[in-house]
Amino acid sequence: MDNSKLQKDLGETLPVLLKRKAAKVPNNTLQAVKNKSGVFVRYSYSQVYQHVVELAWSLRKLGIGRGERVGMMSDNRREWLISDYALLSLGACDVPRGCDSMGVEMRFILNFAGCRYSFFENARQLQKVLEARDEAPELKTAILFDHADDRTLADAREKGVEVVYYSTLESEGSQITREDWLDIEAGMNLVTKDDVATIIFTSGTTGVPKGVQLTHDNMIAQCESAHTALGLMQPGDIWLTVLPIWHSFERAFCYMVIALEGGFAYSKPIASVMIQDMQLVQPQWMNAVPRLWEAVAQGLYREINRLPAFSKAMFKYSIAYGKLYYSAKSLVTGLRCRYRWYPRFLDVAAGIIPFALLWPGYLVAERTVYSRIRARFGGKFRAAISGGGALQPETERFFNVIRFKLLEGYGMTETAPVISVKNSKKPRLNNVGQIFPDFDVKIVAERDGKIADGTPLKPGKKGLILVRGRQVMKGYYRRDDLTAEIVDKDGWLNTGDLGMISCDNELKIVGRAKDTIVLLGGENIEPAVIEKALNSSPYIERSVVLGQDKKYVAALIVPDSANVTSYAEENNIVYDNYEALLDTNEIQNLFRTEIDSLVNARTGFRTCERVFKFALLNESFEVGRDINAKQELMRHRIGQTYRKQISRLFD
Repeated sequence: MDNSKLQKDLGETLPVLLKRKAAKVPNNTLQAVKNKSGVFVRYSYSQVYQHVVELAWSLRKLGIGRGERVGMMSDNRREWLISDYALLSLGACDVPRGCDSMGVEMRFILNFAGCRYSFFENARQLQKVLEARDEAPELKTAILFDHADDRTLADAREKGVEVVYYSTLESEGSQITREDWLDIEAGMNLVTKDDVATIIFTSGTTGVPKGVQLTHDNMIAQCESAHTALGLMQPGDIWLTVLPIWHSFERAFCYMVIALEGGFAYSKPIASVMIQDMQLVQPQWMNAVPRLWEAVAQGLYREINRLPAFSKAMFKYSIAYGKLYYSAKSLVTGLRCRYRWYPRFLDVAAGIIPFALLWPGYLVAERTVYSRIRARFGGKFRAAISGGGALQPETERFFNVIRFKLLEGYGMTETAPVISVKNSKKPRLNNVGQIFPDFDVKIVAERDGKIADGTPLKPGKKGLILVRGRQVMKGYYRRDDLTAEIVDKDGWLNTGDLGMISCDNELKIVGRAKDTIVLLGGENIEPAVIEKALNSSPYIERSVVLGQDKKYVAALIVPDSANVTSYAEENNIVYDNYEALLDTNEIQNLFRTEIDSLVNARTGFRTCERVFKFALLNESFEVGRDINAKQELMRHRIGQTYRKQISRLFD
């Protein structure tokens, strides 16, 4: 832990951070929002801070005070940030979730957290709670960002929920007196660094969400480290924001951008919309999940393929040429990551001649191809962050070639969340960045995801990643038992990930020791829950859900041979042997129907949890090879045994 690299003048809490920045850079843009005409309207730090204080006063009149847990069932928008800061200014904490959440999920979270108040983006989100009101009995007041229809209002009244519009609170807040203003600001100073700022629910291994309690200090610790990783960022820089704000990844960068005196322009995580907004706003930064960067690259390739043959050939040749050049440049400029120590001059010696020979051609490609591609992103980008899953090497190479800095990061909700991000001034390849200076990280020997030996391993040695520092969560809300499983008595948090540290203190992820799957889009998937549902079918003996760092979920299925052959006989299916039977259209359709009927929205699963592809195995799992004596899946071994089948699932 290197405290000398921390920015220590931000204050101890998030409201104080905003107050200080509003006083220091009152005219800098904090929010840019597209109006109905498609024009971005800008709001300064001083304007946003005024809206925060006024809304805090209105919320206090409504009955919200210190320690109150308030739901935030909404996607990212201007009002979200203002509401968040207003709650924090009162010493309350928010409990967020996005509009893509299912009703059962929302109701569980609001009930478990004991939320008497909750913000909702629109009537549809409120209806998700009202449709089973008894599952969230403590909710008394719903604050809507958008206006609702009469039917929803009547339904809410009938079920004992008062509906208040955000616009009404905003209007009331404009009547605040000077005395009340000072009183709200005085209340900010009563908030302590150890107060819980937010409870972010993430899926548990049993499928029951766990509430990660993040304090003001957890978030401020991130902000104090931000300038180390984002060294290229300058006051006044604009970030294009596209990710769900309730995700810890986007949430942390929200506060870090304020600490660095930048602002946000609100867009959508759709490649075509995002590119169009880049042209309008000309942002310097953004962060997104790997899937979005992959979609952008693929979209560019699709456009190029529609061009005349010569232009298409020029593009493909320039990209291939650029990869060779960037590889040589990485050696010469010290961008190769070292997992065993050796003098850097050896890299320089290996790369200097290819670098010199390729440089003139690269200049031509830069002027004719790369610069034109970068212009599509607004022309002012300094760098972008990729997080929430592993960035595919081919995607990273593409952006490196066109000189678009794409910086991969790593973290988890329980660490608020950023553990490492590639340094924007020197982004080395083959790692997920430099460890934040406020963190202690060590790699230790492991066995089945558990610590086998707490002694730190040397650089280049693979093991379990443990972290300790101010960014580690306060604990899971009302689940001390689960907290004790992940954080030991010395404060070390077991990430469940396997990795290694380079000779330059960079982190590389090499796999996952725990079962949680993270898709390319950043969604956390608990395979055991899906497998339990699949295994309830009379035609399925066992199943293994897959998808780590992939676009979608797939599954290996061991059919119940007796029931499958009985089905074949009953339906007059002709086959030569059991393996051939599994390949017939009738049996493939049977399993497709079974899977879709067991894993869908009606049965409580999100879209990202549905099984997109499956493979039927013609033999059962073996004890000692695929499952242990307790009949538990040995996932790593299954991955090795069936690597060919798994590869075909994701082709």
